[in-house]
Amino acid sequence: MSETPQRTIPIHVDTGTAYNKRPATSNLEMTQVGRGTPMGELLRRYWHPIGVSSDANTTPRKVRILGEDLILFRDKKGRPGLVYPHCAHRGTSLFYGKVEDEGIRCCYHGWLFDVEGHCKQRPCEPANDVHRHKVRQPWYPVQEFYGLIWTYMGPPEKKPVLPRYECLETLEEGEFLEVNDNSIGGGGPQIIPCNWLQHYENLVDPFHVVILHSSFSGTQFVEQMALMPQVSWETQEHSVRTISLRKLPDGQTLRRISEAGLPTLRVIPSPRIGRYGMVESLGWVLPIDDHSFRIYVVGRVKEEGELVKMRSRLNGKLWEELSEEEHQQFPGDYEAMVSQGLIAHHSEEHLATSDVGIVKLRRLLQLQLQRIQDGLDPAGVSFDPNSAPVQFTAGNFLVPFQGTDNPHL
Repeated sequence: MSETPQRTIPIHVDTGTAYNKRPATSNLEMTQVGRGTPMGELLRRYWHPIGVSSDANTTPRKVRILGEDLILFRDKKGRPGLVYPHCAHRGTSLFYGKVEDEGIRCCYHGWLFDVEGHCKQRPCEPANDVHRHKVRQPWYPVQEFYGLIWTYMGPPEKKPVLPRYECLETLEEGEFLEVNDNSIGGGGPQIIPCNWLQHYENLVDPFHVVILHSSFSGTQFVEQMALMPQVSWETQEHSVRTISLRKLPDGQTLRRISEAGLPTLRVIPSPRIGRYGMVESLGWVLPIDDHSFRIYVVGRVKEEGELVKMRSRLNGKLWEELSEEEHQQFPGDYEAMVSQGLIAHHSEEHLATSDVGIVKLRRLLQLQLQRIQDGLDPAGVSFDPNSAPVQFTAGNFLVPFQGTDNPHL
C-alpha cells in the first residue's frame, strides 16, 4: 500500500520586522558644533547672541556655547566680558571671582584680568611685576546690540562686523524693540534637549503647522493656519525661504513667507497673524552643545509682552502648564523635535515631496561647509562696518483674488 504524499504548507516569512533594522546613524557633519568639527567651525564664523544685556553683570555667570563653557560678566565700568572659565594661573574657576572696575579677579591668588583677558594685577608677585603682560586669559570678543550680548568665537582674522537687520531697524510710530530669552518658537522650556538642527529644519516645514499645530493637537494659532497651503521653496544667498499660499473663504489669499537664515536665524512671521506686512521678529537658535539649544528673540512691538503672546497653546494651556498625559495627547514642536532623540537618526528618514525645503536647507549648509573647506568666507558675513542692514522678504501678506495659482503672487 503506497503512502499518501504529505502536503507542504508554505510558510510566509515577513521580513519587514524591526529585527532586521540596520544600526541608525546621524549626519554628524551637520550636527556637531564643537571646535574643530565642520559645523562647529562654520558657526564660529558668525556672531551669536549668548544672553540678554542684563545677563552680563557684576556676578559672574556660567554660559555654554557651541560646546564651550565660559564665564560672562560686566566690569564695574560697564564693559561686558566673556572669558575661559579656568584662571590662567592655576586653573581655579573664575565663576568664583570678584568683578571690579578693571575686570574679574580670581579668588585663589587674586590675579586680575580685564574683559579682553589682559592680566592687570598679580598681588602675590613683586611690586615691579614686569612679566604679568606675558599672561593672557583666553577670551572672546563681545558686543551689545538689540538688547542682547553677542560673541564671535572664530578666527580673529576672520571676524565679521556684527550685522544689523532691516526688520529691526525700520520701526513704525509707537513701536519699540522687545527681547525675549525664553526660546519662543521652540515649543517648550528655555533650554531644549536635542540638537539645534532639528529645530532649524523645522523652520522650512510648513506642513507640520497644518497637522501638528492644527488638526492633531487642536488649533494652536488661528484658523487660517489650519488651511492646507500651496507651497514652494526658494534658495537665497543667505537663506531658504518658504512661500505658502492659503486660499481664504472670502476669496483672498494669505501669502505667508518664512525663512531660515544663515547661520541659525528664525525669520518666521507671527502664526497668529495679528497684522500683515514685514516679519515682526527675528529669532536666533543658539546651539549650546550637540544635545541642546535655546532661542533668543527680538521683535518690534507696540506693547510690553507682545512677543510672549506668539507662543502656541495646547489644550488651551502653555507647555509648562500641561500634565504629562496632556503632553502626550496634545504634542507640539517640543515633543516632535525632542522625541527624535538627542541627535536625529538621519539614516532612518524617508523624505517625501513635502520635505523639499529641508533638502534645500541642508544643501545650503553643505555649500557653506565647502566654502570654509576651500578657504572662502561663508554667505551672510560682511567685513564692511558701513554695510546695509540684512534684508529678508518674510511676512504675512493678504493678496486679493487674482484668478491664478501662481505661487509667486
